[in-house]
Amino acid sequence: MQNRVITPFFLLLLFIVFFSVWVRPLTAATVVSGQAHGKANELEAQQALEMDASTKAVNLRQLLDLEAIIPKLARHQVIFVGEQHPRFDHHLNQLAIIRGLHGIHPKLVIGVEFFQQPFQQYLEQFVADQLTVEEFLKKTEYYDRWRYDFRLYAPILEFARKNSIPILALNVPTELIQKVGREGLEGLSEKERAQLPSEIDRSSVAYRERLQEVFENHPQHFGKFETFYEAQLVWDEAMAESASRYLKDHSDSHMIVLAGNGHLAYGVGIPERLNRRLDTTASVAIVLNDWEGLVEPDIADYLLLSEKKELPKAGFLGVMLKQSSGKLEVNAFSEISAAKTAGIEEKDELLSLNGRLVSDMSDVKEVMWDKKPGEEVLVKVRRGAFMGKDEELEFEIKLK
Repeated sequence: MQNRVITPFFLLLLFIVFFSVWVRPLTAATVVSGQAHGKANELEAQQALEMDASTKAVNLRQLLDLEAIIPKLARHQVIFVGEQHPRFDHHLNQLAIIRGLHGIHPKLVIGVEFFQQPFQQYLEQFVADQLTVEEFLKKTEYYDRWRYDFRLYAPILEFARKNSIPILALNVPTELIQKVGREGLEGLSEKERAQLPSEIDRSSVAYRERLQEVFENHPQHFGKFETFYEAQLVWDEAMAESASRYLKDHSDSHMIVLAGNGHLAYGVGIPERLNRRLDTTASVAIVLNDWEGLVEPDIADYLLLSEKKELPKAGFLGVMLKQSSGKLEVNAFSEISAAKTAGIEEKDELLSLNGRLVSDMSDVKEVMWDKKPGEEVLVKVRRGAFMGKDEELEFEIKLK
């Protein structure tokens, strides 16, 4: 918008409007001050009632440490523990609960949202110490399907491996959820329908209303409500079915389910659907890590409030990569770039990291996931020559 010169006439008009808005109401208020004051008091009283109904007070002198609730959780066969996926402290809380429960129930299994059912065999191989972390990430397609920094979950998975605790993949393939979200259940092929949970229950009004609220807050992300609703149904029903199948086959086991808060809050997502499948009211407990909505007694059994913790700084090469036709090309450098300092140039084709061939970003992340600043990585590139043959070069790069 262009700046305009304000004429004296416009300034006068602005003054008149300002004077009318601010002075006249004050004059009117003095004339009918009793009536206006009465209405104001009535409005304030109504607002106070609404505030009183929605505001909750927490007795800070009766707060429990996380350790204190472990024996209470151990009384239940299934313990759901929520998370906000990027919060490292939430995953540390989950690990603390797993440690505590495993000390009480040796036959513990960990059901997880962040791996998908078709990759179950690789979870079993990982726990049996038959795969390295790098191989495990590759075979489960972790960085293509979940994508959050693997270091968030690594302590939990390492504890499971060291203690031979089974890990159960609860989720269905990303492709299935995405297609239902776009086209609804009617858009699925027969082959895709075969991957659906055996039961999809639409009877919960509370479940639909909560999803309606989520949808209305972010309509630009979800397309049509009905297809969004069906995708969430498939998601929660599938995870409940995977958990119930395991518990029916291992009735003497205890299960801890790790999933996003939204799948657990109020019990209307996974918990309610698990109970239905077990044909009884299973002994379950719900623990949420923080909660951004209204705090009500029925959102969960326990609400954990923890200090936010960040992951340690990761080691970086300091390159921007462009992926095309199965190749990775150096496109640019960060302001402080270890790769540029070592001699890498723009348009170099990245061939390998520490001897492993790389052709996409997932390959790079699988090699680099645990690297720290100061560590060295062997980088091999192909550099095009203006005249003559391309050449392959190796660089020992100290990460920033």
